[in-house]
Order: sequence, then C-alpha cells, then structure tokens
Amino acid sequence: MTDELFACERRAVESALARLLPSDAWPERLHRAMAHAVFAGGKRIRPILVRLAHSAAGGDPDTVTEAACGIELIHTYSLIHDDLPAFDDDDLRRGRPTVHVAFDEATAILAGDALLTEGLLLLARHPVGSEWASRRAAAVELVAEAVSARGMVGGQMEDLEATGQVEGGGGDPELRLERIHRAKTGCLLRASVELGAVLAGVDDDGRRAFAAFGADLGLAFQVADDILDATGSAADLGKSPGKDADAGKLTYVTLYGLDAARRRLVELGEGLARQAHTLEGAGGRLAAVAAFVIRRRS
Repeated sequence: MTDELFACERRAVESALARLLPSDAWPERLHRAMAHAVFAGGKRIRPILVRLAHSAAGGDPDTVTEAACGIELIHTYSLIHDDLPAFDDDDLRRGRPTVHVAFDEATAILAGDALLTEGLLLLARHPVGSEWASRRAAAVELVAEAVSARGMVGGQMEDLEATGQVEGGGGDPELRLERIHRAKTGCLLRASVELGAVLAGVDDDGRRAFAAFGADLGLAFQVADDILDATGSAADLGKSPGKDADAGKLTYVTLYGLDAARRRLVELGEGLARQAHTLEGAGGRLAAVAAFVIRRRS
C-alpha cells in the first residue's frame, strides 16, 4: 500500500471514529477508557479493508465508513480483553498502557463489552436507509458469527487450552495451530473483507471469493505476528515482545521455527497476490494491503 493511499484511508476512518465515539459521554469514565483504547493508534487495517473491498466490488467506500468503524470497535474490544491479567497480562498496547493498567481491570472489562456492543450497533444502523436494510442484516450476522464461539472467541479458548502444549495435547498440533489462527485472528479479518463485498451486493460466488482472500490474509497476518513476537522490540511492536514463547503458546515460530515461519509467510503472500489480481486486476488496492501485512514491522 502506498503511503499516500494508506494515509488517506486512515484519515477517513479516524475522522469517523472521532465523530462516532465521544470520550465525554455518560458514563464518562467508561467512555474515556473506550477512547483510550480506540485512539491509541493502530494501522486501522480492518476498517480500511472494508472500504477497499467495497470499492473493489463496485461500491463507494465512503458509504460504508461507519460500518467499517463498527469492525474497528469490535477489534479493539478483543485487544482490551486479550491484554487482561486472565489472558496475556500485558502492560503495553500500541505503545501505551493497556486499559486495565491505565484505569482498572473492571473498567477494562466493561470498556471491552461496550465496544463490542457499540460495534454491532453501528453495523445494524449503517449505511442509513431502508434500501440498505437487507444488507445491514447480513452484515450483522456475518460479523457476529465471526466473533462468536465458532470464530474469534472460540479461537481464543483453544489458544488458552493449547498453551504449554506445543509438543502435544489436543490432536495434531499443525492442524490445531492453523485452526486457532484462522479463528482467533483470521475470522475478523476475513469478515472485514467479506463485509465490504456484502454491502456492495455481490453475488454468492463473489462473496466467497472475497471471503477466501480475507481468510488467507488473516492467516498471513497472524504468521507475521508470530514472527514479530519472536524478533521485534517493544518499540517496534507497541507491546511486550517474546511473551508467546515465554507463555508456551502454540505459534508458527514455536512449532516450526523462525525460518519455516518466514517461508510460510512468503507462500501466503504469493497466494494473496494471485487472489487479489483475480478480484480487482493488476495493481489493485487489496494487493497493496496484503503486501503491507506481509512486510509489516508492527
């Protein structure tokens, strides 16, 4: 993704988020905690994917920005809960104190709960107009399924169960690792791409093609994340590095080694480039996002 395109897309998302999530609403402490997490930075990959997929499917990306922000709120909820003492017990996120550190654990739980609910509410309300009603309903179902016990939350559960079991437990560790990554991280990234297509009104075949690209992008994102956790610094990542290995988590690096994980990431990148070309032709924006995910440092 070119810097200019990325900056333009990010500004569109940031502007909408600032409008949709006031930090001084009642109850003020809850909204300050929500804003602390949402406006801590981040690349806004998921809402940008919604906009770019919608454009690739023939729609106007500005019509789906609010819905795209719903995805970002839901993603931020997952980060707040992932950082809690019961999970990763992390002190840093995006270079800032995590919500349970900056506020307290109870407020962090409530802030995450609120962001999940507000995100679904945005999807239920936007785009505005009766002509969008059926697509809004499909969008809510799609995203709710992606973060449900059959998606992101289920992946988080199996990730917990697999911790400390790199060499066994729970069946084939290779299959288990891919299942965890496709659910815990991949489901919401897949849903982001598919959402853009759904709101553009694509047919079933088109929807499946966008969803397949999003699913593979989600897996690539997590493989890159595993590599970064093993090789990056706190300054690079905006969070504490090396915690996956310390906790005995099942990752591409702990299971296959760093070199094999890097080879897998290259393979995924090549496949994504081919898929993106099919979806939008040569030099498209989805291909640029995929390239960014493959080479990212944070």
